[in-house]
Amino acid sequence: MSRIFLAGASGVIGQKLIPLLVEAGHVVGGMTRTANKADQLSQLGAQPIVVDVFDRDALIQAVREFAPDLILNELTDLPDDVTKIGEHGELNARIRTEGNQNIIDAARASGSPKILAQTVAWQLPDGPDARAVAQLESTVLAEGGVVLSYGQFYGPGTYNVDQIPAEPRVQIDRAAERTVELLNAPTGVVVITD
Repeated sequence: MSRIFLAGASGVIGQKLIPLLVEAGHVVGGMTRTANKADQLSQLGAQPIVVDVFDRDALIQAVREFAPDLILNELTDLPDDVTKIGEHGELNARIRTEGNQNIIDAARASGSPKILAQTVAWQLPDGPDARAVAQLESTVLAEGGVVLSYGQFYGPGTYNVDQIPAEPRVQIDRAAERTVELLNAPTGVVVITD
């Protein structure tokens, strides 16, 4: 049994992960920046932790108080409407750079639990998002962490509910199952695809 601090707990994969982690015997601290999502996280089995990843001091305090054995960073900043993804490039890049660095700082301040962090398994066009992914990967690996490189999600709750996206892709429930299987993986990049 581990204490797992799940950043991005109310996101598409976060919601799938909580019940699987609890079922496996872990205690899950589900981080969300939105207070009105706390009840949903409780119902899924997590201890809700309302904190914004960009509030570095509050995040460090929250991680210290939860005292995790492992931090699972599933944070993204993506719109509900897939057609607006382009407008969120800078926001998503910020969560992968500044947000991820704040998580690393919080980990260091609380005994350096292992970090697993989400990125994408496809080549992004050169730009802020691609640079942010590269930075996230290098900083997580420098901490001895694991980079979870996911294919495009499809299935319930994803952008691809009714259609199967181009490869690389991974069904959302399978992505969550593989993530739980990888909690003890050695440092490195793990590609999670169908």
